[in-house]
Amino acid sequence: MYLTGKKIIVAVSGSISAYKSALLIRLLVKAGAEVQVLMTKAATDFITPLTLGTLSKRPVYTSLISSDEGTWNNHVDLGLWADLMIVAPATANTLAKCSHGLCDDLLTAVYLSARCPVYFAPAMDLDMYQHPSTQRSMELLQSYGNRIIEANYGELASGLAGKGRLAEPEEIVQVLEKYFARQSVAVGKRVLITAGPTQESIDPVRYISNHSSGKMGYAIAEAFSNAGAQVTLVSGPVGLSLSDPTIKLIKVRSAQEMFEATQDFFAASDLVIFSAAVADYAPAEVAKLKIKKKESDFQLAMSKTVDIAGTLGVQKKADQLLVGFALETDNELPNAEGKLQKKNLDYIVLNSLNDPGAGFAHDTNKITVIDREGLVRKFELKTKLETARDILEIILEKWSEL
Repeated sequence: MYLTGKKIIVAVSGSISAYKSALLIRLLVKAGAEVQVLMTKAATDFITPLTLGTLSKRPVYTSLISSDEGTWNNHVDLGLWADLMIVAPATANTLAKCSHGLCDDLLTAVYLSARCPVYFAPAMDLDMYQHPSTQRSMELLQSYGNRIIEANYGELASGLAGKGRLAEPEEIVQVLEKYFARQSVAVGKRVLITAGPTQESIDPVRYISNHSSGKMGYAIAEAFSNAGAQVTLVSGPVGLSLSDPTIKLIKVRSAQEMFEATQDFFAASDLVIFSAAVADYAPAEVAKLKIKKKESDFQLAMSKTVDIAGTLGVQKKADQLLVGFALETDNELPNAEGKLQKKNLDYIVLNSLNDPGAGFAHDTNKITVIDREGLVRKFELKTKLETARDILEIILEKWSEL
């Protein structure tokens, strides 16, 4: 039922597994989707446009210009029309072109014009799939926000056995149904996210801060906004920008300012994610003039800042979900679990500075998510955008159960 009325582009590239696209299209149409098929020239050597057009009940587009009628197949309109685009099979050549912005046919032109989610289902021989350039193409595509439906393991056209078989049409349909099912529960949800560091002034010139770049919080904001949520992002000072203009950005500087801004939106939020690295202490007094360098030793009296997650956790309503972050260097799991309970959170995302590529400043992260029931989910090192999607999926799953 989740595919009913959805406008889906099925883009077929030149692989022996193109024959599976016929069943994929049939299943999508049977599920109630409107399907528009695009084919590369190479794909037409493996299966005819007539076959796929008959199954989709729509003309199949194979080029930017229709040779029969001399009309332009408008790639921009197609990119705007679709609710989702799936490239299946996606050859090594197509993956490489899309990941590097090469645009020499209708498929790549529509891909670059698409404003909808785009899935790639790779299909190729074992060594081609494992080649570093192909793996890099898939990494790049995912870093742009696209999704990969991994190839299956099995016998390949070459006679070899290994990873490279196109995912079965039934599997692909299940992935797409799951996407639309979960996306629907996020639409209209009010999500409040904190991100970045805070800066605590010592005098008019100096401040105390930390190494947080804000990349994780900004990626989470983009992920939830893409899923249809109404996102408010309270951000400390960072050198980042948002690509999504619908996200409400509130810039703050100190821990107190972040608390006040977060509190303003807390009560009306369905989900609050505390991903900011808030200073635990701030100078007890801020000098009005620049402190001059005189003595060899300098002492600074410090006071505790407000515990944003702990304070707002007390105000938590039954229908709210709260997610905290814990960056630890030792006793990681017990410390994270302690924060989960103490701050009245539903989930806590654990980062360890002992994991290479995780923590502050990196473009990657490695997380462990613990929930209120004690379930521990460990994730591999991924880009922060992929990590944000993992967090999104956990929340979507929870919302689907409520």
